[in-house]
Order: sequence, then structure tokens, then C-alpha cells
Amino acid sequence: VELSLQIGDTDIYCVSCLSHLLFQGIFPACYIHLKEATVEGSGSVHKETVIPNELPLVQEVTTTLREWATIWRDLYVVSRMFNSVRDMIYDLIEWRSQILSGTLPQDELTELKQRVTSKIDYGNKYLDLDLVVRDKEGNILDPDTTSTVSLFRAHEAASKQIEERIQEEKSQKQNIDLTRQAKFAQTPSFALFVTLKNVVCKIGEDAEVLMSLYDPVESKFISENYLVRWSSQGLVKDIDTLHNLRAVFTDLGSEDLKREKISFVCQIVRVGRMELRDNNTKKLTSGLRRPFGVAVMDVTDIITGKMDDEDKQHFIPFQPLALDDAIHRHQQLNISRFSPRVAGESDFLQAVINKVIAAKEVNHKGQGLWVTLKRLPGDIHQIRKDFPHLVDRSTAVARKMGFPEIIMPGDVRNDIYVTLVQGEFDKGSKSTPKNVEVTMSVYDEDGKKLEKVIFPGAGDEGIMEYKSVIYYQVKQPHWYETIKVAIPIEDVNRSHLRFTFRHRSSQDSKDKSEKIFAQSFVKLMRYDGTTLRDGEHDLIVYKAEAKKLEDSSLYLNLPATKMELEEKGLSTTGKGTQSLGNCTISKDSFQISTLVCSTKLTQNVDLLGLLKWRSNTSLLQQNLRQLMKVEGGEVVKFLQDTLDALFNIMMENSDSDTFDTLVFDALVFIIGLIADRKFQHFNPVLETYIRKHFSATLAYTKLTKVLKNYVDDAEKLTEQLLKAMKALEYIFKFIVRSRVYEQPYILLLFHYILLPLMTEQLKFHLEKQEDLEACCQLLSNILEVLYRKDVGPTQWHVQTIMEKLLRTVNRTVISMGRDSPLIGGFVASMTATLRQMEDYHYAHLISTFGKMRTDVVDFLMETFIMFKDLIGKNVYPGDWVIMNMMQNKVFLRAINQYAAVLNKKFLDQTNFELQLWNNYFHLAVAYLTQESLQLENFSSDKRAKIFQKYQDMRRQIGFEIRDMWYNLGPHKIKFIPEMVGPILEMTLVPEMELRKATIPIFFDMMQCEFHFTCSFQRFENEIITKLDHEVEGGRGDEQYKVLFQKILLEHCRKHKYLAKTGETFVSLVVRLLERLLDYRTIMHDENKENRMSCTVNVLNFYKEIEREEMYIRYLYKLCDLHKECDNYTEAAYTLLLHAKLLKWSEEACAAHLTQREGYQASTQGQLKDQLYQEIINYFDKGKMWEEAIILGKELAEQYENEMFDFEQLSASLRKQAQFYENIVKVIRPKPDYFAVGYYGLGFPSFLRNKMFIYRGKEYERREDFEARLLTQFPNADKMKTTTPPSEDIKNLPSQCIQCFTVKPILELPPKFQNKPVSEQIVSFYTVNEVHKFQYSRPVRKGEKDPDNEFANMWIERTTYATAYKLPGILRWFEVKSVSTEEISPLENAMETMQLTNEKISNMVQRHLSDPNLPINPLSMLLNGIVDPAVMGGFTNYEKAFFTEKYQEEHPDDQEKLEKLKDLIAWQIPYLADGVRIHGEKVTEALRPFHDRLEACFKQLKEKVEKQYGVKTLVRCLFKLFPHPPICPTPSSLLLFYGLLILSSLTSSPSFQSERECALLTEFPPNFSYLSALAPDVLTHPHTHTHMFVWLSSWGPEYRNCMLPCPNLNPELNLTLIQP
Repeated sequence: VELSLQIGDTDIYCVSCLSHLLFQGIFPACYIHLKEATVEGSGSVHKETVIPNELPLVQEVTTTLREWATIWRDLYVVSRMFNSVRDMIYDLIEWRSQILSGTLPQDELTELKQRVTSKIDYGNKYLDLDLVVRDKEGNILDPDTTSTVSLFRAHEAASKQIEERIQEEKSQKQNIDLTRQAKFAQTPSFALFVTLKNVVCKIGEDAEVLMSLYDPVESKFISENYLVRWSSQGLVKDIDTLHNLRAVFTDLGSEDLKREKISFVCQIVRVGRMELRDNNTKKLTSGLRRPFGVAVMDVTDIITGKMDDEDKQHFIPFQPLALDDAIHRHQQLNISRFSPRVAGESDFLQAVINKVIAAKEVNHKGQGLWVTLKRLPGDIHQIRKDFPHLVDRSTAVARKMGFPEIIMPGDVRNDIYVTLVQGEFDKGSKSTPKNVEVTMSVYDEDGKKLEKVIFPGAGDEGIMEYKSVIYYQVKQPHWYETIKVAIPIEDVNRSHLRFTFRHRSSQDSKDKSEKIFAQSFVKLMRYDGTTLRDGEHDLIVYKAEAKKLEDSSLYLNLPATKMELEEKGLSTTGKGTQSLGNCTISKDSFQISTLVCSTKLTQNVDLLGLLKWRSNTSLLQQNLRQLMKVEGGEVVKFLQDTLDALFNIMMENSDSDTFDTLVFDALVFIIGLIADRKFQHFNPVLETYIRKHFSATLAYTKLTKVLKNYVDDAEKLTEQLLKAMKALEYIFKFIVRSRVYEQPYILLLFHYILLPLMTEQLKFHLEKQEDLEACCQLLSNILEVLYRKDVGPTQWHVQTIMEKLLRTVNRTVISMGRDSPLIGGFVASMTATLRQMEDYHYAHLISTFGKMRTDVVDFLMETFIMFKDLIGKNVYPGDWVIMNMMQNKVFLRAINQYAAVLNKKFLDQTNFELQLWNNYFHLAVAYLTQESLQLENFSSDKRAKIFQKYQDMRRQIGFEIRDMWYNLGPHKIKFIPEMVGPILEMTLVPEMELRKATIPIFFDMMQCEFHFTCSFQRFENEIITKLDHEVEGGRGDEQYKVLFQKILLEHCRKHKYLAKTGETFVSLVVRLLERLLDYRTIMHDENKENRMSCTVNVLNFYKEIEREEMYIRYLYKLCDLHKECDNYTEAAYTLLLHAKLLKWSEEACAAHLTQREGYQASTQGQLKDQLYQEIINYFDKGKMWEEAIILGKELAEQYENEMFDFEQLSASLRKQAQFYENIVKVIRPKPDYFAVGYYGLGFPSFLRNKMFIYRGKEYERREDFEARLLTQFPNADKMKTTTPPSEDIKNLPSQCIQCFTVKPILELPPKFQNKPVSEQIVSFYTVNEVHKFQYSRPVRKGEKDPDNEFANMWIERTTYATAYKLPGILRWFEVKSVSTEEISPLENAMETMQLTNEKISNMVQRHLSDPNLPINPLSMLLNGIVDPAVMGGFTNYEKAFFTEKYQEEHPDDQEKLEKLKDLIAWQIPYLADGVRIHGEKVTEALRPFHDRLEACFKQLKEKVEKQYGVKTLVRCLFKLFPHPPICPTPSSLLLFYGLLILSSLTSSPSFQSERECALLTEFPPNFSYLSALAPDVLTHPHTHTHMFVWLSSWGPEYRNCMLPCPNLNPELNLTLIQP
């Protein structure tokens, strides 16, 4: 890097790259930012750790970003994940810079830290990285200072939290809210923060703006009102609160998240005249509360967290009520006033709210409210702490009407919500219904009005009386106005609510004269001391003189509700009025509803009896028993008061134990309630109570006494004791807290009473497998307490747990299924116990078994099996790395401790325990090879972290295994060969020092077996078998091969007897390793052909060393690969190799012979039969019917003569018949063969600088094959020549591929040789069962003759021979030998003529066999030979070879020249046949072409016959012998002779049609040609017999004939006599 320097720059830094110290450079100081850091392990470059002095979270973000970035690059191809990870990385970078800026307020910083840790944890899970566990502040837990149980619980909590987050992400993507309750999971309560920005509404008078939360489904308000008083000038009345109109609606919880919808509702009530249209303000009544309109917004998405934008200002449209004159006009026009767009001033506000919610839109004309909304987590105390910039002391707090989900101790509340529901008032003497105003106030029993106890809304002061909204001339007003009444607790029992009713007139003068016309009241406390019941109350409306109504002494003794009236036996349905005392019961009605939200007032008699126990101690026992019947929700509501009462009862009766058991049971009941899932969020409440509010200092004496009694009488009090055990955690906390300053007592109590009690009970229940969840929880809690540093010495306690419970817990873990939700907790408890045990604990544990040696063996056996099972099938997920490493560390120490016991007690000759030692070795190796310890598989960061904290635990256990092996001494032979596999597995772990330490064990095994048996055959067999499985499974590498060879050779060469055999063995294993490593490297390669090559290499090696089992294993791997590629022929040949290993016998099948599940065979014969069936099927699919027939015949022989299974025989023969027909009738495409050379060092070893012959696919051209080849090796260069490459090319580091087409050399089976065989039969062998291939390259010698290029055109013919015939078990084989020969121009001409003649002959025969063949190929072939315009063939030969000059120069070629002439002459009869057939099949359109063809042929024929003689073919067009051989032989002529004889006998046309034969269309003038060529045949002694047999096949009528042949020479006449 070059950076510009300024003259005068003096501050220069020299910088080195940490990863490459040789890379250094200088940088100006202005380009360098120095970070403060701590260096650990300084002095050694490789051990130095640089830790920046930053916040731990910033360091974590930095490390995480580096780790994610590496993965991110690899994810580039997976676009979906790539984009997601990118977004997470960008978020972390942004947040990191915000944290580092140091400018965030504390609350925002805390929130941001939470976001960062949440994002990191989610991202790690998303990328399958390790789970990070944290404390409550978000810091990563240190496993060294954290108890095992805490670590387990932290992992559980973190997993659950991340899983919820993932579900949340999914639900957001799918746009469905699947996890409403999972929102804000850490805090069971939350709030809605509201800022009122503006009210845009033309009112014209003062107004009250009442905002609240509303459930539109249930049509009820769920929160208090937030009240803002608005002035007629359009501003807030209290000018100090301008721009600070904020409220927080608190106490919302999971129940609210379940609501289908939540609305934010604003009601506007104007305060002024009765009717706005009245203008004469002086005469009008003022201060009347009149309905004006509503505004509604759906806030469900904000409440549930789907939408969160605190800066967004929401406009809530306003729906005004219409003016009275508008209403009157509508009434006159007979239009319903309940139109969804129009609301009248006589409409009830709640009805309008529901209509606005139902309406799709509101005609607001620009009027409405502007607000911002944000959801905040926590209760009001938490919110004030976390969000001080939003919520301060001036912010109005509108509470939920009802309790929050958790009531913390100290959260005292005493609110009574009163809702004015509705009424019905007689108009009396008036002509229209009254304008009723209800006034509510609170009085004591003396008639004194209580001040400032009525609160119309949050943000407003308390008032003395509340006036309702007035509905104009409505007989049955529906108010639904809720007011909060907050009375000091001591005044509630003396207070009542008074409701007065008054008609209000719009004229001020009239209004002043209006008096209260009726009154209702209700007491807040019932006669039994409980608070007024929640719900609706139908109040009695009393009438009396105004002064009498004000006198509380006159009405308080009267019934307040119609229910009370009925209870007194008075009717409520009378038509007339009833008088009670000085008051009259009116016909009018009035209903209210109440809701008590009080932590001091209860509506439950039993609970009240307990809370006020001092008032009547005689009922105390009954009250304590009744408490356990009270509904749980009511108890937890008064948790602090209930607990205070229980402990007060206990303490104030300290000299008596009358109530102790009942109080203890009540305490257990309450603790049990909170343990219930329904109330589990009250756990923090109980914890807070114990920590801050509990003060009964002597409670421990009573609690421990009752607990001890329960333990002593455990058999009688099983149920009570069990409940107490479940509540023991909190019982113990109460005991500890009550004696907080008396530590010794607590320890003694725990030591002598609680711990023995708990361990006994735990043991009892665990052995019975009952209440496992409670047992797990209790044991975890005990171990958690014992881990703490502030509880004093714990060795004895750990010893007690170890003695009583360790084995029981072990057995519980062993018996418990992996799918049990408790397994993790029990394993954590077991691990915690082992972790807290010291060395002497282990020694003591073994000593507890006494002299019973079998008990120790059983215990160790159980433990080893359990450890191995837990290591192999870990109960914790793979990403719980911290938990798993903690477990590994503890297990390692335990294994080593138990190993010492093996050495001490079970090693000598008398006490040796083979199975125990065996289990130890298998456990230790399983531990060493477990996935979580293979450091090389981890990222460098993760590897460094683990190594720094735990070192490489594999090395520790590996050295221990080595020492234990050498300790065995003479017992070693008992472990050979069983231990070879596990030791091999251990040595394959890629840790250099471990390998060096453990590979010598192999030599020790060889030596040991040799000592006892004089060979090490068992060891050798086992290591070869196991090595195959291990390497295929991914273990082993080049370094291992080198190390294995080096170490074992060194040891063997030093040994007197093992030097030679040992060296042979090492060489064998090294060769195997080379092949297996090649195989593994290529096994996952997309190129299946490479995989096939490697597989063949391995199976050939196993065949060579006679390892039949492994050989068969790889045969099936190869077969499967072929089937995947549809190479059915090759699959058949592969299976055939297995079949050849089997005999047709009843010999039982060895296990390794039936490696596939599909074969159901008990004997070798049965298996061979099944294999043959499958192979025949594959040959059929590959159109290799000739091969299928051979196997079919072998099968048929078995069915007919050995198995006598004629049904199978008939099926086999039918198949064979079909195959024969296919051979003759089905056209099979001929594949091309290609020679491929792989040159250069860039190829793998099994291809490098080797040549192969490939069998192409059907119809595959060389260009296509080459393209396929180069796709497999995209970096290879294609060689442009076919000459063999030079050594330089072979030694290049690159890849060069040479490819060209070769011609297979026909090797006709002996049975077909020298016989007239159908071309369909012969053509199969031209491309099958071949192992020699030719490539001919033209080479010019001498100067080029411009007139005739044939004269000096030599052919360089290279013959390639493969090791095996093609097709075979592969589609290619390596070339094993290459030979080259030169073909002279004359010999080349002879070959060319021979091939041309064969080509014509084959074409003619095909047309004779199949009349439907198209004529075009025949036309082209004939035209190319006979037409002088294109003809070049033998004319060029004549110019080149049939000259005097050539004959003089090449006197030895005379015989070849004669043969060439003969071949030219023989071409004419072949062409004659072709032209004749062409004439028969030619269409009229091509007739001119044919005429020219005939003319040309005639000229050619005349010329050739004149120069080279006349040749005549004996043409037999007989189906069995379609054409005579080109070079007649005696045996073939015999057959033709038979035909001649037959032709002399059969001249009738009917015979010819029946036999479908056509004989001798052109008969020679005499038979001298035949007799001259084959006199030996005609005079052969067996000729008569041959002819007889041949003729007999035609039928009995020809069998007994004396057959003189008139056309033959008399001396050759034959007589056929029946034998």
C-alpha cells in the first residue's frame, strides 16, 4: 500500500502483519488509530492473545462479525440466506458504532444492548453456530464460575427464547400473528405510551377530551380515562402542559394480547349550554356536560408489536354528533337518526363509538386528533426506570381497570371503579322527558362528604362530586361513564356512594329552581365485612324532601339495592309506590356497575376471615382450613397480606403449637399455587417478599419442627410430606431468611435435618420412578445451593448426596428415554454431583461398597455404559457447546478416577475383569472420538477459545488409554482382535502427538499375537476391515499414512522375527490406504465416472489380497453407481463377479455373501439363482441378449437337471426365445469407442499420464463425448494432435486431455467362424466383447504425387489393448499395451476394397431381409461407386499399382496385386445385386436416376470383366443362410451343395411358398465351379449322412429318397439312404 507523506512528518509507525510477520511496512501516524489493549501470554507470538480494552459486548460483536463474514462469503450462492445475513451484519455494525460513540442515554443503551445480544443469538441459531448463554445483564456466562445447574437452565432459557424469536420471524413473514403471548416474554406486563399532539375540532366551548382503551368485541372499556381539559380557544386549558400531553396506559398483559381487537377511543364532552344553537348566553344555563362526538383508532397492531414507530403521528378522525335542529329535520323527514354517517346529540356516546368502529369510513371533514403511540415493556416502575425521557412524574398514568398479571409486594392499590350504566325516569308533570343529570359523591356514615376521592380521569385532580353527561329529553339515558373512587383503606368500611338526580333546564332562571327529584345510594362494605361485589347493581331510587334526602342517618338503614329489598321480603314489582321510613321508593330505575381493584379489600369471606384473624380467634382453625379452598387468583392478589397474616399467627402463638401445622400447610398451599403454571409469573413476587418484606425472625423454629414431624411420620403423612417436598425450596428460603444472622444454625439445620430428609425422599421417589419432575427440580436446587461460595464448607453435603443419590440418579438416566423432557435436568444434576466431588470423594465412593467386589464391578460397569451412551447420543443439542464442554471436562476427570480403580483393584491375575476393562477402553475411545472434541472441524476462533479453556482433551484421554493398554501386560492377548478397531479409531484422530503416542500400540498388538500364535493374522484381518470403514467415514489422511508407515517399519525392523512379515504387512496397509484415500476424496465428486474408477481400484485390491467380504462390498457400491447412470450392462457384469464366487450347491451362504437385504437365500445355489435373474434383467435392459442367453442356458440346465423346477424352466426358455428374436429383429445402435489420455500432474493419481478406452453412449458423437469430458475437467486443455505426448507434457503441473475415436477389432466367437452367419448376429461382436482397438493415422512417405495421392500414402496403425473386454464392469478400461505397425499403400488399397465389398454385401442382405428398408442409403452407396463423375476408388489404384514401374520396383507384391485385382472383380457381382434390388424398389420419381445408375454400372462391368475377369456368385436367398460367404470354405459349400440338390427335387411353386425359400435364380452352365473348389467335400465319407440329416429336417417325404442329381457330374451323383 502506498500512502502520501508530507515533508516534515516525523511520527511514523512500523507495522507488522500478525498472520505474516515477514510482511512489514511504515505508516504515518495520521493513518494509525491506537486502541488500548491487554496482551495475555506475551513473549510467544503463537500464544499471545490481544484483548482490546472495550466493553465485553463490543468485543463480542467484533468477534461475531468476523465469524459471520466468513460464512457470508460462502453463502453467496444461496441468495436467500445471503441477504438475510447481510442485513444482520449491517445491523450489528450500526449498533456497534452507536455503542462505541458513548452518546446514548442509559435507558437507550440498555435497550440497544438487549437488541444486540438478541440479534447475535438469533443469527448464531440461523447460521447453525453455537448457542451463547448470558446472565440477566446480557454478559456471557463463564462456565468456570457458574454452577452446572445454572448453566443448564441458562441454556434451556436461551434456546426457548431463540426458538420463540424464530417463530416470531416466521409469523411476521407469513403475516400471521402466531405468538402474541411470546411478545415481551421477559416482562409479563407492558404499557401503551400516548402523546396528544393536537385536537383539530371546532367546538366553540370548553370541552373534556377523554381517552381510553376499548374492547370493541366485548363493547367495554378496559382502562381508565386520560382526561385533558380543552378550552374554547382551541388550546389545552392548562397552558403549562402545552406540548407535554403524555399519558401511559399501564398494567396490560398477555390477556390483552389475546383480545381480537383493541381500540383507542376519544370521547369529547363539551361543557357549556344545553344547545349550541342558542345565542343568548346571558339567560342560558352554563356548565352542563353535553355529548359532542367521538374518535376511534384500531391499535391492535401496536399493542401486539406488529407495528412500532414512536415518531409516526397518527390522525384519528372525529365523528361529531349532529345539532338538535338537524335531528329535528331528520325526524320530520322520517329518516332514522341511526344512520352510520349521522349521530345526534341524543345518541349515547358508547353507541356512537360502536357505530364508528363498524363504519368503514368517517366523514370527518378534516377534524380529529393527532397522536403518537408506542408500546413499552414492564410495569410503571420499570418503565420510569428504562424510559425516563418518555415517562416522568408529570406523565399521566391511566391504569387498567383490573389487576395486572403480577402484583408485586409494596404495590398497594385501593381503587373502586364505578360505572353509571343507565336509568329510566318518569317525566312526571312535564310534557317531555327530563334532561337528567346524575351527581355522584362519597359520604361517610355521619353524612360527611369525602374530599378529592373521585377521579374522572388520569391527569386530573380528585374532585368532591362528579356530574354525568346530560342527554336531551331522553327517558332512558345510557351513560356508560366510568369514574374511579379512591378512598383511604381505613375509611372504606364507613363510606357509601350517593347518587342524586336532577332535571336540568336550558334556561338559567328555570334551572335554578330545579331541585333534586330523587336519590340512590350504595354502601362500599357489605354486612359480612367483604367489599361490594363486582358487577351490576340495580339501585333503588328514593324520593323524599330534599333535606331528608341529605340526611344519611335517615336512609343508610334502608335497603340500597333491589336485591337487598328482596332479601328483606319486600316486593320490587308493585304498581304503587312503597314507603320505607321517611322515603318513598320510586318507580324510576337506576343501574351502576362496580369493579374493585384493591390489594387490601377482598370480596372473599374465607380470605377476609384469615386477613382479619385477630377479630375472631375462635374461628382461626376454620379460617386456615378454608384458605386452602379459596380460588388461587384471589389468594395471589393478596399474597403479601396473606403471608403476613400466616407468619403473624405463627409468631403470636409462639408458646403453643396449635396452629403450626395448619400454618405450615397453608404456606405449602400458597407455594404450590405459585409453582402452578397459571401463577408461575408470581415467582418474583414471592422472591421479593422473602427478600424485602419477610421479618418473622423466629419462624424457622416452627417450620423446621413441623417439617421434622412430617419426616418422622413419613409413612402416615406421605401426601403431606410429598407436598412439602415440592415446596421445600421456598420453605428453606423462609427458614434461611428468618435466621439470616445465625449461619451455624442454618448449616446444622441443613446438615442434620433437611439434607438427610431430602436425600431419603429423593431416593425413595426416584427408585419408584414417580414425581420425577419434582425430584429433578429439588435435586437441582440442592446442588445449586451447595455450589455457592457463601454457604460455608459443603464437602460433607456433597458426600451425602454422592452416597445416597449418585447411583440412583445414574440408573434414572440409564432408564430414561432420550425424548423425555426431564433427561437434560437429570444429566445436569449427575454432572453437577461429579463436578462437586473432590478426589477423596471418589475414593470414599468405592469404599462404600465394602468388600463386595461385584458391587464395585456393577457400579463401574453401569457408569461406563451410561457415559458411553451419553457421549454417543448426547442429550443436549450440538449448539450447546459450553454445556457439552463442561460435561466433557467432568466426565474426563471421572473416567480417569475410575481408571485408577481398575489399575488398583482389577488388574492382577485373580481379580482381572475382562468385560470391565473392555468397557473402559470402548468408553475412553468413544470419548476421544466424539464430534464435540474434534477441534480441527471448528473455526479458528472457536478452536482457540476451546483450547484456551480446556486444552485438547483428546490428547489427555489418549495418553491415558495408551498407559492403560501397556498396564495390561499378559492380559493384552484377550483384547486382540476386538480392540484393534477402537485403537485404530483413536490413532486416526488428526492430532500429531496423539498419533505418535498411540500408533506403536499396533506393533505391540502384532508382537503380542505373534508371541502366542507365531503370526498376527487376526490382527491383520481386523485392521484391514476396520480401516476400510474408518477411512470411508472420513478419518485418516496422507500424514497418517506416512506416520503409520514410518513408526511401524521402525519397530518391525528392530524385531528379530517380525522384520520381513511386518514390512510386508505395512506395505499392504499403505497400499490400501492410498486407494481408500483416493476413493474417499472422489466419493462425493459429482463425476460418477471418477468414483467408479476409484471403486474398481479398491475392489481389485481386495480381490488381490483375497478379502472376499470387502471385495463384494465394493462390487455393490459399483453396481449402485452404474444403476444411477443407467449403465445396466456394466451393472450386470459387476453383479456377475459376485455370482461367479458362488457354487450351484446346497452349501450355506456365509454372512458376507448376502450383503444386500433384497436377497432371500439360505444356500449359495439359491443366491446364485437370484443373482442370475437380476443380471439377466440388467442385460436385457442393456440389449445384451447374447450374454443373457448364456446365463439363461446355465439356469435352464439347473432347473431341468438339478432343481427340477419345470415352471421356472419354461419361463427361462420363453425368455431365451424372446432374446433370440430380439437379436434378429431389433436394431441395436452401435456405440463408438474413444481413446482418452490424461496427461500432466494436475490429474489425480488414478488418471495421471494414463490412457483409457471409453465406450460411448448410444448415438454419442466424439464432439459430444469430448464436451462431456471437458465439463468434468473444466481447467484441462484439449490436445490438438493424436500423436503420443512428450515427457515434458506429462510433467506439466496442468491438465491436458487427448481424445480421438478408435475402431474395435472384431473377435468372432469360434462357433461363428467360417460359417455363413446373419449380419444381425455378427454385428453384435463388432462392438462388444472387444479388447483391441485400432487407430489409423495416414503418413506420407516421399514426395506427394499430384496425380495420385494413394501411391505414397502409408497408414500408421496403432493397436491398443485393454486389460479387460468392453463392455465390462466399467465403460472404460486402461490401455495395458500399445503396438504400432505400418500398412503399405497397396495393403491399404486391399483393405479398402475388401471393406467396400462387405459394405455392399451387407446392404444388399439387409434389403433382402427387410423389404421395408428405405432406399436412400443404397442409392448413395451405389452412386458413389459406379458413377464416373464421383468414382475415384479403384481407378486411383490402377494408376498407382497396376503399372510396369510399380511392378518392377515391388516384385514381392505380385501376389497382393493379384488379390487386389480379384477384389475389384468380385465387386461387380455385388454391385449387380445392389442395382437389381434398387431397380425393384425405386419409385417413379427416381426412375431417371436409376436408369443413369444402370448405364454407369454397365460401362463399369464391361471394363472390369474385360480387365480382371468374370466372377459369378451362387446366390442363395434362404432365410437360414441369407448370403454365401465371400471366401467359400469346404464346410460352407457343403451347405450350398445341399441347397442345389434340394433345388433339383423341388420345382413346384407350392413348395417354395410353403418353405419360404428362393433357390438359384441364376444357375451356372455346369457344376465344375463347385466341384473344382471343393472336391474333398463332395467325396467326403460323411457327406451322405450330412445331406440326409439336412434334408430330413424338411419332412418325412424327403427322407427316403434315391436322389440322382441330373445337373451334377455323373461320378459325383449321390444316393441318400435312410440310416
